[in-house]
Amino acid sequence: MLLIQYTTTASARRVGILNDDTVTPIQGFASTLELARAAIARGHGLAALADASAGGDADSYEAIVAEGRLLAPIDHPDAAHCYVTGTGLTHLGSADTRDAMHKKIGGDVESLSDSMKMFRMGVEGGKPEAGSAGVQPEWFYKGDGTIVRAGGQALEMPDFSLDGGEEPEIAGLYVIGEDGQPWRAGFALGNEFSDHVTERQNYLYLAHSKLRNCGLGPALLVGELPEHVAGVSRIIGADGQVRWEKAFVSGERNMSHTIANLEHHHFKYGLFKRPGDVHIHFFGTATLSFADSVQVRAGETFEIASPQFGPALRNTLAVHDTQFAKVKTL
Repeated sequence: MLLIQYTTTASARRVGILNDDTVTPIQGFASTLELARAAIARGHGLAALADASAGGDADSYEAIVAEGRLLAPIDHPDAAHCYVTGTGLTHLGSADTRDAMHKKIGGDVESLSDSMKMFRMGVEGGKPEAGSAGVQPEWFYKGDGTIVRAGGQALEMPDFSLDGGEEPEIAGLYVIGEDGQPWRAGFALGNEFSDHVTERQNYLYLAHSKLRNCGLGPALLVGELPEHVAGVSRIIGADGQVRWEKAFVSGERNMSHTIANLEHHHFKYGLFKRPGDVHIHFFGTATLSFADSVQVRAGETFEIASPQFGPALRNTLAVHDTQFAKVKTL
């Protein structure tokens, strides 16, 4: 099942089931968060409750997009209660990339860079037996709900950025129950979007490079993530022509960590089990246009597509002026 959030032509919020171009509204719920909270309280699965509550006048997905009514597939009415985080060095990539990576991490571990050490740790210990914890991954904070952009919205980078590049990823979408229990609502396509030039200057700049917008959606995939996810990432020029294109893969078959291990190490912190919060957690990638020396320009569009997730995620790159703040003493 695919779920989207959108607004009606009268500006009322809705959550609906997406089938091809048909969006069937779910009655009684104005958001994915409301639907998830109700499913938790009633002891129902999200898909079962959505199916049981679906009905009424259907809408056209294409019309929703064309009219700018598409929302991110999950959000929180108070954006400060939506954490956006992620993990890196988790993906093995294609067979060629995988072979090259194994050659890089072979031999004496002390001769490896910190990044390659981290990757090797994941390859060796990121998929523990069920019920046990594996090695912890790289982890980063990206922002709160104010940075999330739905399909069709611009990804804005500050004018001090040195780069704005896509990262085609899968994100897990979570709701924390009233007792502090994390519940996974599902998965969505994401463009994690980072400043790779800043990060390349020094890996300790990683934290700075991640404080950017991100794209999410359009749809939430309910249920488990397929073992193998295949998709395509594209950069489309301002003239509408594809300037760069490459396939990407995800899912545990193509990862050095299990989803459960990544979730374990995120939600082991009490801070991330605050009742009522929403979490958007990116699982990493092995495919970047930046790796092919592509610099995306303002006005160009990122497109990330995978058939398992329904419609493609498209966001145009924009640059905004920075309002620097001078701190005053009280």
